[in-house]
Amino acid sequence: MRVLVADDERLLADMVAQGLRRLAMAVDVCYDGDAAWERVSVHRYDVAVLDRDMPGRTGDEVCRSIAGSDAGTRVLMLTAAAGIRDRVEGLGLGADDYLTKPFAFAELVARVQALGRRSAPAVPPVLEQHGIVLDEGRHEVTRDGRPVPLSPKEFAVLHVLMRAAGRVVSAEELLEQAWDEFADPFTNVVRVTVMTLRKKLGQPQVIQTVPRAGYRIGV
Repeated sequence: MRVLVADDERLLADMVAQGLRRLAMAVDVCYDGDAAWERVSVHRYDVAVLDRDMPGRTGDEVCRSIAGSDAGTRVLMLTAAAGIRDRVEGLGLGADDYLTKPFAFAELVARVQALGRRSAPAVPPVLEQHGIVLDEGRHEVTRDGRPVPLSPKEFAVLHVLMRAAGRVVSAEELLEQAWDEFADPFTNVVRVTVMTLRKKLGQPQVIQTVPRAGYRIGV
């Protein structure tokens, strides 16, 4: 899942991003509305976490732009205003959810994960294929009942492949969904991550390489 976090409270934005990355999400961070608007114009995000009051373009303006596009990005608005009127205004702009500051990080994670499932064709929070069970909420993977400890990037790659349900996923798409904007498209990081993921999942191998196309889950 790829997430944009935009908040002019730099410490808060960085802490949220760091926490989401530990849960295998690819996170881009910015601190004003102009930068947020630029990023959503270039990248496709599953979820955008926007502060309503930012310098430059406001979070409201960025939200309105996202809602008017066909990108499918879900928006979680953050604000210090806790009144019902403020929440109604935020949702009226096209936001999908609304969270007031201060908030519990666990609640933010739950809302981001729920919105992420709505940004694409509906998939359940627990995915099962070929003996592999991926529980997004618990951030756990098992194969044939055996726990499989994965790094955040390995978890993210497996999640993308399992969501694809047998469709071939290109290396470029994996970079887009599992890494942030600073990923180098010319590195072999995807190939190396897939290789280590295969080893951890064990035999028989379920991640197939499709020459000149990408990877898919199959047997």
